[in-house]
Amino acid sequence: MAPLVGIKDIAHAAGVSVGTVSNVLNRPDSVSPRTRARVQAEIDRLGYVRSESARQLRVGHSRMVGLLVLDMGNPFFVDIARGAQRVTRAAGLGVMLCDSEQDPAEEADYLSLFAEQRVRGVLLTPADATGRTVEMFRRHRIPFVLVDRVAEGASECSVSVDDVTGGALAVRHLLDAGHRSIAYVSGPPGLQQVTDRRTGAHHALTEVGLTRDALRELPTERLDVAAGRDAGARLLGLADRPTAVFCANDLLALGVLQAMFAAGVRVPEDLAIVGYDDIEFAAAAAIPLTSVRQPAVTMGRMAADLLLEEIAAQPDGSDHQHSTIVLSPELVVRHSSLGTR
Repeated sequence: MAPLVGIKDIAHAAGVSVGTVSNVLNRPDSVSPRTRARVQAEIDRLGYVRSESARQLRVGHSRMVGLLVLDMGNPFFVDIARGAQRVTRAAGLGVMLCDSEQDPAEEADYLSLFAEQRVRGVLLTPADATGRTVEMFRRHRIPFVLVDRVAEGASECSVSVDDVTGGALAVRHLLDAGHRSIAYVSGPPGLQQVTDRRTGAHHALTEVGLTRDALRELPTERLDVAAGRDAGARLLGLADRPTAVFCANDLLALGVLQAMFAAGVRVPEDLAIVGYDDIEFAAAAAIPLTSVRQPAVTMGRMAADLLLEEIAAQPDGSDHQHSTIVLSPELVVRHSSLGTR
């Protein structure tokens, strides 16, 4: 393996001092165009790449932003990452993308890693419902923004969607179609998104004079297709099977849909299904899936904008006012829920 090229090698090849090479790299306007061109030619010829670790030691932080989400297997979070990356790259920053797998312990480990790497800031979808990991991360004084979660106080920025309204949209749609026995495949009970979507569902039931008992909850340990298939199997085993199901995300809904197909249950004639997120696969399913749309790319972009604003206000952040942005969801009706009772 060839040895790494350093600035001394560049200086020797270009016939200039090490200080001149450093100026070309860090303060190019301080070097004459002719000398700058000569140094840059040698940088290109020798394939010099500056040491990020050395730069980080000098300035005290990296040129990376941490992005920690619940599940990179969910296209919803991929879209959030896409939106965030567009903003951070335009600002000359990279993204360190990590997956907590909905595990608070993993979340704590990754936040510690971000602190060790001296990231400029963090975009975080919390897995720990207690908020302990976020509280511990604050001591590092690294700017962070919550994504897909509303900030409970004024101590951080957040960008989210109104999940209470989203849950109400989903169940109101099923009620309007005549369904009065509805299941909620909810995911892990500790997640705030799961709780808020359940609250919205209860609001919709109350509007038509039904009690909360009209919504039968089927919690799952995860928010993925396999968990949806398992929930579908439990639905099939019920003697008084509901006529409709609202799922806390599209992956759960797709799993329920698979279970119904395998059992010969017709969707939507025998069971109507509504998901949440409106990922790309929702429209492409064998039976296109009705879903509550979240503007994921917009969420990622807006969260990154807020993070850059807070980074710019460093070191003390006294000029930064924390913002709580709550976007509106939208119901996208497709064939999976079009049957009527």
